[in-house]
Amino acid sequence: MSEIVAFVAGATGYTGREVVRVLREQGARTLAHVRPDSSRLEEWRSRFEAMGAEVDATEWDAGAMSETLRRVEPNLVFTLLGTTRARAKGEGMGATEAYERIDYGLSALLIDAAARCPIPPRFVYLSAAGVGPGSRNAYVQARWRAEEHLRASGIPWTIARPSFITGPDRDDERPLERLGATLSDGMLAVVGTLGARRLRDRYHSTDNTTLAHALVRLARDPDWENRIAYSESLRGR
Repeated sequence: MSEIVAFVAGATGYTGREVVRVLREQGARTLAHVRPDSSRLEEWRSRFEAMGAEVDATEWDAGAMSETLRRVEPNLVFTLLGTTRARAKGEGMGATEAYERIDYGLSALLIDAAARCPIPPRFVYLSAAGVGPGSRNAYVQARWRAEEHLRASGIPWTIARPSFITGPDRDDERPLERLGATLSDGMLAVVGTLGARRLRDRYHSTDNTTLAHALVRLARDPDWENRIAYSESLRGR
């Protein structure tokens, strides 16, 4: 791959901001998408521009997003979108509605926009461990539908399914997730010593910096086109 032009949706999130940083460290032209109605738009603009990234504030509209991607001509699109029950409640939505509108809906909108590009980019979708068909969990259902939408789009893709993404520098309150990661890692350490190393490696938690490096590495690797990466492949640089 010659010049890297990357479009990062979900750039202000815990993983997204690190993906932007890693891309810039590697010399990629990087567009960090920030919602045009974000109350922190100018703060994020200053933060990302200090890294050498460009800030894109295209509205979440199918036509507008398609036009932006056609103009920018990215060869990599990272979709790192997601919401939480607490955030959904704060915005007056139920969790199921939020997962449908954000985790699935915005991802599908961006997939369709990328598919309209003259040269479709590699689409890197951040999913989650345990996603698959048949679940009755609304979050898993939304992620699975987004994965299916991507696989049916005809564009090159890489899907990442990490386990818990955690770390001491998260600026959003997720105490249950941090507790879950701690308990899960403890149990996985035990089963790992008993021989279940593959299970341990697949479901062990990771931090945003490690994950960001892995996502960028896999996005640039032709061997990872149209493949799903699990936690054991989402480590190292």
